[in-house]
Amino acid sequence: RYAPDVVPAAERAWSAEEALAEILRGRLEGLGPVTPSNLAAPLGLGAEAVAAALTALEMEGFAMRGRFTPGGNEEEWCDRRLLARIHHYTVRRLRAEIEPVVTGDFLRFLFAWQRMTEETRLEGPDAVTAAVALLEGFEAPAGAWETEIMPARIASYEPAWLDDQCLAGRVAWARLSPALAGSRGPVRTTPITLLARRHRPLWTRLAGAPDAAAPTGRAETLLNALRAHGASFFDELMEATGLLRPQLEEALGELVALGLVTSDSFGGLRALLVPEDRRRPMAGAPRRRRTLAFGMEAAGRWALTRRAPAESSGPEAKAEATEHAARTLLTRYGVVFWRLLAREAAWLPPWRDLLRVYRRLEARGEIRGGRFVAGFSGEQYALPEAVGLLRETRRRPAPGAWISVSGADPLNLAGILTPGPRLASLTGNRLLFRDGVPVASLAGGDVNYLVALDPATQWEARKRLLRSPASALLADLA
Repeated sequence: RYAPDVVPAAERAWSAEEALAEILRGRLEGLGPVTPSNLAAPLGLGAEAVAAALTALEMEGFAMRGRFTPGGNEEEWCDRRLLARIHHYTVRRLRAEIEPVVTGDFLRFLFAWQRMTEETRLEGPDAVTAAVALLEGFEAPAGAWETEIMPARIASYEPAWLDDQCLAGRVAWARLSPALAGSRGPVRTTPITLLARRHRPLWTRLAGAPDAAAPTGRAETLLNALRAHGASFFDELMEATGLLRPQLEEALGELVALGLVTSDSFGGLRALLVPEDRRRPMAGAPRRRRTLAFGMEAAGRWALTRRAPAESSGPEAKAEATEHAARTLLTRYGVVFWRLLAREAAWLPPWRDLLRVYRRLEARGEIRGGRFVAGFSGEQYALPEAVGLLRETRRRPAPGAWISVSGADPLNLAGILTPGPRLASLTGNRLLFRDGVPVASLAGGDVNYLVALDPATQWEARKRLLRSPASALLADLA
């Protein structure tokens, strides 16, 4: 006898469209991704004849259309649940293909990825844009950008290259992190971020509004002038405020430290880093080398730091900013996991929010998930091109290469990825690696050896720690 729930269906009068939809339902449950022509051929029908039935199954939520077979150019259909199973098995297979690397190999990979090795360093004026893409959103002391971080990645770095990118509207600088109440620290140690100007609304959305840190008298006068007159050149600000040149520079330095103002060019920040008596050659003194435009005249206009408007802080806008931050971190490190991000800005999205983005990108096939670096718990994600470079780094024998990293650099990962204490994130501190292993550090002017070295190797390590990557042209900034 038939089961009770089968009899009514067997006695039901089916229309041709309903019957065709049920036949296709059964075939989709067993075939996996299939084209309409392959579905219709065994039934003696054309592809257009099954289109309406497939659309009905799609509206019901049973079937999905797309291009699921690699290299296929024709639209395919698949049972939604079966497609989810196939995707799950594919992700598991891809993750199983990855063999994690040890920390030393991962650091060697990071130095190559961040263009800090001799073979991978960037060159030329256009290198600034590529370096900013790697470093966007990272906070470092203002004095470190042109003396340590940029020269470490760009061979023969010229400050004019950064100025040109800023004046062309491609790159901007600002303090995004809120200043502590009562903080009036020197501009040299102020945490500054470089970023693509078109991405500034996304970063300011994440950082939020600055704390209500009240500037002092002269700085408040200058702030009111900028509010009244808008972006202004230095001489226009002198006229509007009635301040003397040294007083105006001091007020600008305070507002920069509070994250309230920025300038068209990086030259404005550079001028604040160099004392007045070191900006220009003394009268009659021979010029033995090129001089930098350290004066305020090279700053362009000064303006209030733009913040994201209140109406752009809704859930959708915040989600867009979070995805941008997640993608930027992948660009910076190639591989990301919770421990690696310990030195990133505190105002970045929490790891749980980044994870949602990474899981979604993995589901789309844009990135890879798995265990890429051994010894660290939690989920790890990588760009596809980073996976290939990781494998190549593991296979390549260690060349004995030395890499010196500033304490302010994002790759100062001592005590984070490697055992031992952390090195303070100060411009003058340095960490020396050999084949991805930290061997010595420079802190407070003292050299400390982290592993046993023979006297000749100690001397070589000391020289490399004390040598700055900046050219003589940037000596006044150091």
